[in-house]
Amino acid sequence: MGAIRLEAVEKWFGEVQVIKGIDLDIADGEMVIFVGPSGCGKSTLLRMIAGLEETSRGRILLDGADVTDKRPSERELSMVFQSYALYPHMSVRENVGFGLKTAGASKAEIAEKVDEAARVLELGPYLDRRPKALSGGQRQRVAIGRAIVREPKGFLFDEPLSNLDAALRVQMRFEIAKLHDALSTTMIYVTHDQVEAMTLADRIVVLRDGRVMQVGAPRDLYERPANLFVARFIGSPQMNVVPCRGEGTRYAVPGQPGGAHGAEDIGAATHLGIRPEHIELAAPGGGNVAGRVDLVEYLGADTYLHVDCGEAGTVSVRTDGSVPVGKGETVGLRFAPDRLHFFDADECALR
Repeated sequence: MGAIRLEAVEKWFGEVQVIKGIDLDIADGEMVIFVGPSGCGKSTLLRMIAGLEETSRGRILLDGADVTDKRPSERELSMVFQSYALYPHMSVRENVGFGLKTAGASKAEIAEKVDEAARVLELGPYLDRRPKALSGGQRQRVAIGRAIVREPKGFLFDEPLSNLDAALRVQMRFEIAKLHDALSTTMIYVTHDQVEAMTLADRIVVLRDGRVMQVGAPRDLYERPANLFVARFIGSPQMNVVPCRGEGTRYAVPGQPGGAHGAEDIGAATHLGIRPEHIELAAPGGGNVAGRVDLVEYLGADTYLHVDCGEAGTVSVRTDGSVPVGKGETVGLRFAPDRLHFFDADECALR
């Protein structure tokens, strides 16, 4: 079992509060990913769960037992760091089994657990190599193997893929997903990479300035953001947000041809959000707004257009890669009416 519960957890460094009363329940076997901008507190919160940072206030529970004041070695959690931290003079086998050796495990037990970890991580051919003879992805698998052999109740990953190149990140992301399926063990994962968060997580925790902005499945956060911060943070390119004026069931944006458009009851909306893939090209005057194409990003299957719409701001549009639109052209943009998000003056979602 590896259920983790945070109750009103706070962290202070002197007079500065960096974690501000977080409550969170993580189910046994769940993959939860912390995301947020630099300095939001995601790594600090992970280190508090691990016991590497003292909890100033609140409680941390593991399977119902209070571990707030326990040392890291007493929490039955294994942490995988951004740095591999492997011993260069030891073989892969020795690196993976080192923690068991220092804990006094027998040679037979160490060999059995190392072989099992090597099987899960496909490290068998490399057990007698030293770290310098391995690729970055292989070294990270060794670091994960060192955590696996302890048979913890949960794994804590602190940006484990940030030192890898793009191709290796994709490969390791796939391997971590397979590892989670194979072990069915609780995992908490910190990353600044949205692709990692969206593809790996059962649930994502979005943090800002030491507070939780929203918790939910990747699809929920993408399709139903609770506020403007989450709307802008989740998604790449991010959601377009334009000023609007909402009155009951009508809304209007600056420069909108033909007056106000109809919508469900949106109250006093001040901002409208729309994802790039939910905008269609139209003739100028035929959509919600019009503007001049400032930048064209061709990516093969997709092309992203960045359109200067005057008072409405710059709007990003995802189109088919074959759409023949060039820089400097004037285009109309039509928003999918069932994909609109409205936010009030407090930046909270209205629907």
